[in-house]
Amino acid sequence: MPSTRLATLLANAIREQRHLRELSQRELADAAGISQAAVARIENGNRAPSISVLEALLAAMDVQLVVGVEPLDAHLDARIDDLAMRPIAERIEELGLDELLDRLPDFPQVLTGSTAALLQGAPVPVDAPEIALRWQDSKLFTRWLETNYGQRWNARWSEFGGVWLEPEEPGEHRWSTTYGEIRATMCDELPETIEVRHGRRSYQVVPLVELELTDARAAELLRRYRDRQLTSGG
Repeated sequence: MPSTRLATLLANAIREQRHLRELSQRELADAAGISQAAVARIENGNRAPSISVLEALLAAMDVQLVVGVEPLDAHLDARIDDLAMRPIAERIEELGLDELLDRLPDFPQVLTGSTAALLQGAPVPVDAPEIALRWQDSKLFTRWLETNYGQRWNARWSEFGGVWLEPEEPGEHRWSTTYGEIRATMCDELPETIEVRHGRRSYQVVPLVELELTDARAAELLRRYRDRQLTSGG
């Protein structure tokens, strides 16, 4: 199976080149001789294309792939540096966070993980909105997922679909929906939060100090961010 990182890199490259040429997914698909649905899956990062499909997509845009190597995880440092230069409001909009929060059902929820770190000013990568939900609200959440064409991440197939939606069923708490991907941390009681504001909106988020104690992924990204600051003299 292709790595998630490779699928994401290819998705970003294809989407960026398509936007530069002002092509729709349908137009690119027709030019490359594949289906629009295949282009959508590739651009969502759900599946890396085969070499032949990748070559067809790139050739349709008059570009080619250049392969190189770099130290392991060097991409994270470069991405953190890039994110540090971008306004938080822009990143919130790119993530589709406000639209997702507006559409979620009316039950208690808080923002956690890298999403909470972003809202507190840390330029860490966020692949999808991350929320904490109570187990007692899982049935409401499942009904919302069903209404919004939810598909759960299938680790065996490295794609969404083919497994039960319900959070109670074994598997990662990660879903694709009409409003994009969403990741959840299920808990008996919601963690303590602080309120942060951006524009006219306020968000309930898990504080950075708590994230560093309870979320290994967010803690590692925050550590890398601080290391970058020390290295750059910031």
